[in-house]
Amino acid sequence: MTTLRQRRAVAVRRWSIAVAVYLVAVFHRTSLGVAGLQAATRFGISPSQLSIFVLLQLGVYAGMQIPTGILVDRYGPRRLLIAAAFTMGAAQILFALAHSYPVALLARALLGLGDALTFVSVLRFAAGQFAPRRYPVVIAITGTLGSVGNLAATLPLTALLHHAGWTPTFLVAGLVSVVSGVAVYAMLPRSAPVPRRPREAAALMASARSVGRRVRTAWALPGTRAGFWVHFTSMSTSLTFGVLWGVPFLVEAQGFSRDAASTVLLASVLVAIVAGPPIGQLTARHPATRVPLAIGVCSVTVLGWYTVLAAFSGPIPRWLLIGLVLLTTVGGPVSAIGFALARDYNGPAIVGTATGVVNVGGFVAAISACLVLGWTLDLAGSVDRGAYRLAFAVAVSVQLVGLVQMVRWWLRARHTLLKALEVGRPAPVQIVRHRWDLTR
Repeated sequence: MTTLRQRRAVAVRRWSIAVAVYLVAVFHRTSLGVAGLQAATRFGISPSQLSIFVLLQLGVYAGMQIPTGILVDRYGPRRLLIAAAFTMGAAQILFALAHSYPVALLARALLGLGDALTFVSVLRFAAGQFAPRRYPVVIAITGTLGSVGNLAATLPLTALLHHAGWTPTFLVAGLVSVVSGVAVYAMLPRSAPVPRRPREAAALMASARSVGRRVRTAWALPGTRAGFWVHFTSMSTSLTFGVLWGVPFLVEAQGFSRDAASTVLLASVLVAIVAGPPIGQLTARHPATRVPLAIGVCSVTVLGWYTVLAAFSGPIPRWLLIGLVLLTTVGGPVSAIGFALARDYNGPAIVGTATGVVNVGGFVAAISACLVLGWTLDLAGSVDRGAYRLAFAVAVSVQLVGLVQMVRWWLRARHTLLKALEVGRPAPVQIVRHRWDLTR
């Protein structure tokens, strides 16, 4: 018994070191959310140019999801976590010292690369440390602990920026990442030596073709597309608000102080942490509620933003605006429903690939919304309240498009499932036909 407890204690200690890298990655990912105004001033850039930071960072992150799976299979999670920590550290140090826009863009692209290597590596490491029955709990705790990084990117980072300035703040952020990499190197067990393989280039090409086939197979299933659009729609406005445009909107359009705006972001992170477990329990016990819940939350979010933007030409009442922001934040935990759909509608051979495809959705949505918001502000020629009203209305339209696609592919997935049930084939979720279901 003592030996079993000792093994568990060692597993938890090692896992906590790996999670620390993920926590740091989430901190880096959202750090620009409270530093956007300072970045615009430091580099002398327009709103659309500010959005390019998010385009590069999240674009690299999304594009690296499937390659990360291949790399972690080949080199092991320890090597990838070390590479991730040092890459993110170098990126933040470069960002701290950068005085030109192109160098700053390079830094954010490197940050996205390092960030992309973390979550999949942590999950793969946990899979080797914990029993399968404990693995779902470990995933949930990992995500919750990662949110601590989001908390650190709000009030603490804002305070450090205010008191220490740009360069010291991001130098400290970079050094924290380097320290986490050193901890992984020193405390996590070494992976097995990578075997030398002949014709490595040919093997790599064959692996890439295999991945391409799996991606096409997963994307062809309506369940995967429904999951993709759930993730896309649920994260669209919430991620856009959190990673870049929340503080500028609250400060420049609504008259909040920077500290007050950071406090709103902090509250939104806390809401996401609190809302996550109940949503997970509800959808686990009642699978039929999954997509309707996502549709409901996203519909209320879209309607709420359109209503307040249209109804108030002056400042939006603070209680109403803060309530809407907190409601929007619930889209973050709701987006995990997309992963459940990927798991249920795909076979074991491609479920990992399908999960990667779904995970791209929310980041594509955030990139799109951030870009159109910045472009709209540029076209308006100002950053006053009226320009922000128009720009946020355009950005929320990205979520509206996703909502339409979510409903469309949910109905198609239900139709496929109902056809399978009619001919006696097994189905991952038991459903009942309704009058509004597709007939062909």
